[in-house]
Amino acid sequence: MTASATSTDGQETASASGFWGLTLGSIGVVFGDIGTSPLYAFREAATGAAQGQPVSRIIVLGVLSLILWSLFIVVTAKYVLLLLRADNNGEGGTLSLMALGQRALGRRSLFLLTLGVIGASMFIGDSMITPAISVLSAVEGLKLAAPALEHYVVPLTVFILVVLFAVQSKGTARVASAFGPVMVAWFTSLAVMGIVHISDDPSVLAAFNPYYAVQFLLSHGTIGLVTLGAVFLAVTGGEALYADLGHFGRKPIQSAWLFFVLPSLLINYFGQGALVLSDPGAIENSFYRMVPELLLLPLVVLATAATVIASQAVITGAYSLVSQAVQLGLLPRFEVRYTSESHAGQIYLPRVNRLLLIGVMLLVLLFRTSSNLASAYGIAVSTTMVADGIMGFVVIWKLWNLRAAVAAAIIVPFVVVDMTFFTANLLKLLEGAWVPLLFGAAMAVTIWTWRRGSAILTLKTRKIEVPLDDLVVSLEKRPPHIVKGTAVFLTSDPTSVPTALLHNLKHNKVLHEHNVILTIETAQTPRVDVSERVRMEKVSEKFSKVRLRFGFMESPNVPRALAVARKLGWQFDIMSTSFFVSRRSLKPSSQSGMPNWQDHLFIGLSRSANDATDYFQIPTGRVVEVGTQVTI
Repeated sequence: MTASATSTDGQETASASGFWGLTLGSIGVVFGDIGTSPLYAFREAATGAAQGQPVSRIIVLGVLSLILWSLFIVVTAKYVLLLLRADNNGEGGTLSLMALGQRALGRRSLFLLTLGVIGASMFIGDSMITPAISVLSAVEGLKLAAPALEHYVVPLTVFILVVLFAVQSKGTARVASAFGPVMVAWFTSLAVMGIVHISDDPSVLAAFNPYYAVQFLLSHGTIGLVTLGAVFLAVTGGEALYADLGHFGRKPIQSAWLFFVLPSLLINYFGQGALVLSDPGAIENSFYRMVPELLLLPLVVLATAATVIASQAVITGAYSLVSQAVQLGLLPRFEVRYTSESHAGQIYLPRVNRLLLIGVMLLVLLFRTSSNLASAYGIAVSTTMVADGIMGFVVIWKLWNLRAAVAAAIIVPFVVVDMTFFTANLLKLLEGAWVPLLFGAAMAVTIWTWRRGSAILTLKTRKIEVPLDDLVVSLEKRPPHIVKGTAVFLTSDPTSVPTALLHNLKHNKVLHEHNVILTIETAQTPRVDVSERVRMEKVSEKFSKVRLRFGFMESPNVPRALAVARKLGWQFDIMSTSFFVSRRSLKPSSQSGMPNWQDHLFIGLSRSANDATDYFQIPTGRVVEVGTQVTI
């Protein structure tokens, strides 16, 4: 009896320890973006509402009330309490929600695919803006500590960001271990700073009444809507709660937000508001004005560390999202490097890293201050949030088996709020909001071109393909010269003869004693159980079909997956097996079905794609590539 109790106590202790470890980890990774918003959100919203005039009490209370209720409605209610429950086998994020919605419908939906592509494209745009505005806003504190350093703000920001992107190839495991404690120190500092200054004017707490938010919007007309776009800066990063669901789980994220992060943010915002009510001139930089000059430099250092962490989380998220898009066939194969032997999710994509760095540098050098860049921020995130809300309706309706009217009653209010924020951010289109829209549009066009070109290429290829069963019957009647060993032919269509096999028969006039038609599929789930990984089908004495299934968040490792086939009876030996892969050389055609510019874009994307052998982690010494020329 005693032993049983002790065992149970040990399990509960281990479970509690794991929960608090995940909670601490989520504070370090999930909340970096939204946690650094106090650096600029209240300042930008209040100065935008003032329109060059002194900041009044009505503006302070109105802006604070809008920030408070935006955090309650958009982040807490929509993401923390609702969408975190819409998990795709434990995973979250825009593409996971898209796949979950398609699974709920039981078919591929062009509408959901479009929403997923829009959301993913805008996330990439956000991944460029977050590092730029976050690090800039932190380093700008130097201007208060030492005004003579003002000219060094941009160069120092560039230096920090270049170093940040340069170390990505080394992996983030060691750095990530320090994320949690640093962000705990950051949020604790936010709360302490807020508590100290709320006493400057305790009447600021009246902003908890939503009346001030509604009155502000109704009485300020267009200015109120413009201010709402700046208020949205306080909730950017809210979508990261959902995107990181698979890394930490629902309960740790919910607990961290409700009991630590949200209170710290609100206390700091109200502290800034009270400070400005007592000293309207403090709005120039209401965040850094909250500490005495002696503590200014340490706060700049802590803020810079927090913004680097926020940037790291977004960069890592961009890697994961692009990797998922490749698996789902939305983008060509990019080189993926694994930076950890124990954590498959820690990846580095060199090409994506370079593109993000170029984009971030352009933003810093083009806008030069966080205030200028604030106009560009928000549109990308609000677009993603609208897409998440609409896809969430499909999941609530079809997967949770609620009536359409009930599902609409739950999700439509959130979509209306998101659309309001989207409209408010559109008003800043000419002031800089065009930047993330341009990035997102470029990404969407790339995805659309790749999908369309791949479909045309598949259609053209299938017109000249030979049914596999017909070839097997023909070879049994008139067999060519048989050589020892196993040949594995990669193909996307197991019913047709792979191009590499046809060319091997045509030019080499030989056939291996064992031939495997290998198809690699991507499931609509993040991961596939090992028991579902391999399916084998014997076609004849010399031919077999093997299908490998991977989740869209898994690394497709062919040799490791084929090792599973040994348990199913296939005596697979990697050293006596040759992998035959078709390499297509694409040429533009006047009758391709796409405009000429799109033909060239698709061909360029195809040429830039990583080799199938590298992507599927096949030993290069065992690969035979067969070239073919195709017009598209």
